[in-house]
Amino acid sequence: MRVERLSAAQARRVALAAQGFAVPRPAGPVGVRQLQGLVDRVEVLQIDSVNVFCRSHYLPVFSRFGPYDRSLLDRVAARAPRRLVEYWAHEASFVAPSTHRLLRFRMARARDEAWGGMLRAASDAALLDDVRAVVLAEGPLTALEIERRLEAVAPRERSGWGWNWSRTKRAVEFLFWAGEISSAGRTPQFERRYDVTARVLPPEVASAPDPDPADAVRELVRRAAASCGVATERALRDYFRLRPQQTKPAVAELVEAGELVPVTVDGWRRPAYLHPAARLPRWVRARALLSPFDSLVWERERTEEIFGFRYRLEIYTPAEQRVHGYYVLPFLLGDELLARVDLKSDRAAGGGGLLRVRAAWAEARVGPGTPRHHEVAAELAAELALTADWLGLDAVAVEPRGDLAPALHAVTRAA
Repeated sequence: MRVERLSAAQARRVALAAQGFAVPRPAGPVGVRQLQGLVDRVEVLQIDSVNVFCRSHYLPVFSRFGPYDRSLLDRVAARAPRRLVEYWAHEASFVAPSTHRLLRFRMARARDEAWGGMLRAASDAALLDDVRAVVLAEGPLTALEIERRLEAVAPRERSGWGWNWSRTKRAVEFLFWAGEISSAGRTPQFERRYDVTARVLPPEVASAPDPDPADAVRELVRRAAASCGVATERALRDYFRLRPQQTKPAVAELVEAGELVPVTVDGWRRPAYLHPAARLPRWVRARALLSPFDSLVWERERTEEIFGFRYRLEIYTPAEQRVHGYYVLPFLLGDELLARVDLKSDRAAGGGGLLRVRAAWAEARVGPGTPRHHEVAAELAAELALTADWLGLDAVAVEPRGDLAPALHAVTRAA
């Protein structure tokens, strides 16, 4: 598909198709094959520690596939041969081992930069050697377990740093950032269990030579373009958090090679690039709640360009200043983002727990009094019920905040 201009609606459908929303959810159980297909498509599952509703990395799979066994994702990241490994890709993320290899230039840069900042003394270098030795001998271990092993040998200064990290935690995170150790899975408390990277990666990836940095960046941009379908240079850069001086030459080379097609999208302020294999479906009939960290919406300017949906995460905003709520998920219906809900999994509630809708808001075009307001409420109620069942919660409870809350409450009560 080679075009020079796309309408806003066409660009929206291209982006949704590239992210896996243009096909029906699987009718049967979701297995490793489907999960691998999704990883190949979106490349990155961002990780976040907030668990007020559900850990973020589980949600993109549910958004595209519907109910699935969350332990499937845990297994492919914690058992050899791993199909997912952790590293700083977009932010802290699960990526395929082949993508981890493409990020080795970032690991090298981390080593160079950290020696001048994170590591300040000869004692830091000695501590790194001690951490390496413990992980090599006994890994996988959490940072606290590593610290306890070292404390048993010789008590150490436990001075705080950053987020009240001890010196040992700081050393462990440096080695993770530098690629010398990796996460071999997570504990039930969501702590990383660190091991030597060569034991975490599949042998063929661990032993592969480091790619040339320019080649690696070009491949990352190529993969970002396939995952986005159509995107500005800024969005291609943001997908793997690359730098402008890295991305711009890569984009130019891919355009020259015919692997990116320059396009103009109606309403977009910047030039865009279309992946040659991108699909342009006639329609998209999706229904999904989206994690704030889903790759479809994580770049807020792109979300506003594609969907006309202004989205800000308000977790770190003081409660009295929040507009929509603490942990707010956009609601995708068809090919539009039409609502947003502030969700909490309340497992302390009586019985089997409740999925609490702390607030529900409709976009203006489907607000109260518009023809589609009840339809959006009904579809959202159905998706919330499906979500509650997937999370093992007994029911959905809608609280009276937001202009969609009354209609959503009425539909939920009638169900």
